Amino acid sequence: MADRETLLAGIARFMEARIPFNRHFGLKVAGIEPGRVVLRLPWADHLVGDPIRPALHGGVTSMLLDNAGGVAAFSTFTTDRDRCSTIDLRIDYLGPGPVGRDLFAEARVVRRGKRVVFCRMEAYAERLPADGERRAPFAIGQATYSIFTADEPTVRD
Repeated sequence: MADRETLLAGIARFMEARIPFNRHFGLKVAGIEPGRVVLRLPWADHLVGDPIRPALHGGVTSMLLDNAGGVAAFSTFTTDRDRCSTIDLRIDYLGPGPVGRDLFAEARVVRRGKRVVFCRMEAYAERLPADGERRAPFAIGQATYSIFTADEPTVRD
């Protein structure tokens, strides 16, 4: 069994480099600790879903929040054989997703049981609020992930 820091670093590498979908979008782990993650999605013009408004595609928001919740769930695991998959994902779109800026999602584990992890997530366009101002998310979500053990380790160099 690897130590916690090694597992967290391995989770970040796996999420960024070994999942083709995430690699395609350039999704990055901006911060990770047990039960919490911040992801960064670099801006690209092909993320626009409504060029008239303009606004981010809702599917991009969903992808960003689901990935953040999944990585937060993974960050609670103690072995590189643990896995999770999405059972339920709910997203509330609070306004049009911003265009032209990198996007971020923060996820926190609300509760972890033996077979299920519950997470809450927020999507926003700035990493940190300025001068103590409250960050304004453009979407929030919650998700439930199942936990299971696989035959092969997830984390590899």
